[in-house]
Amino acid sequence: MRFDPPLEEGRLLRRYKRFLADIETSSGEALTIHCPNTGSMLNCLVPGGRVWFSRSNDPKRKLPGTWELGETTHGRLACLNTGRANALVEEALHAGIITELVGFSGLKREVAYGTEGSRADFRLDYAAGSVMVEVKSVTLGFSDSATAAFPDAVTERGAKHLRELTTLARNGARAVLLYCVNLSGIDSVRSAAEIDPAYAAALKTAIAEGVELLAYGVDISPSEVRLMRRLAVQI
Repeated sequence: MRFDPPLEEGRLLRRYKRFLADIETSSGEALTIHCPNTGSMLNCLVPGGRVWFSRSNDPKRKLPGTWELGETTHGRLACLNTGRANALVEEALHAGIITELVGFSGLKREVAYGTEGSRADFRLDYAAGSVMVEVKSVTLGFSDSATAAFPDAVTERGAKHLRELTTLARNGARAVLLYCVNLSGIDSVRSAAEIDPAYAAALKTAIAEGVELLAYGVDISPSEVRLMRRLAVQI
């Protein structure tokens, strides 16, 4: 995924009210831009740190830009726009990069399933049947490790998705949870049990019942982000 037009660089002043960020551009312009990340952004918020944003000239938009990338507290680059994760995964699926999921004949997005009102990020159709795929964007890293973790805050929604996938797997269907690790310098991912023990427990149950757990990492720069490589998963 190339950024077109190219991203602009700035410095983070503050993030507030979840969806707002004040920045100063490289030319000294003060802007309030959209922060498309509902998580805590733990270890990703660096006042004065570099950020990259896309600018919009749409007169219907209230804010002039969207926060896309940022430097973390540990000097890594992170794709902080969680809405990019599904697009990155879809691009990689069509390119055959996610080898565990090659060979599908059809792909549909946002497919309703389960008993709790869920929507799968993708349904992949194969000759042997369909596969539901849930995607989670991972940006939580640490200074002393090349292992990222999910989630960065308590997530009942994430636990619900695990329950739905677990039910599918228990009934004989193929169900996949895919971590899209949007962080540079990472070679593995784990559940953040210290942040959300209920999610970690639900993940263990899901794996025991047959849910497939995949993790893929990105190559990331201010000009391009691509899902490129399989990462290890620590259970």
